[in-house]
Amino acid sequence: MKIISIVLILISAYLSLKHGWDAFRPATPEQAKMMADLGISKSFVPYAGALSIIVGLLLIFPQTFFISNVLNAVIILLIMAFSLRAGNVKTALIEIPFLALPLLLIWLKYPFKN
Repeated sequence: MKIISIVLILISAYLSLKHGWDAFRPATPEQAKMMADLGISKSFVPYAGALSIIVGLLLIFPQTFFISNVLNAVIILLIMAFSLRAGNVKTALIEIPFLALPLLLIWLKYPFKN
């Protein structure tokens, strides 16, 4: 179980850091359209990127492991809610496995503690 937990932590941290870093790069036309459809302004994107990077870094430490996973789940739920509000059910459904990841990590607990 520890090995599975370690692998999932690395995947989750990588995804958070990657999405956070991508927020500071110029958006492709598809990304810009998706954000506009979801009602996310261009000025909000850097803040979301910074939050994603912070969540990815907090995931590594045992003291912040739980709160990091909760924040990650909340961010994913917000993306799903914005998608459903925009009528984009496909995007909301695609986010389900990504929502399961932080919840699974909470259940598995931090692998290096004690």
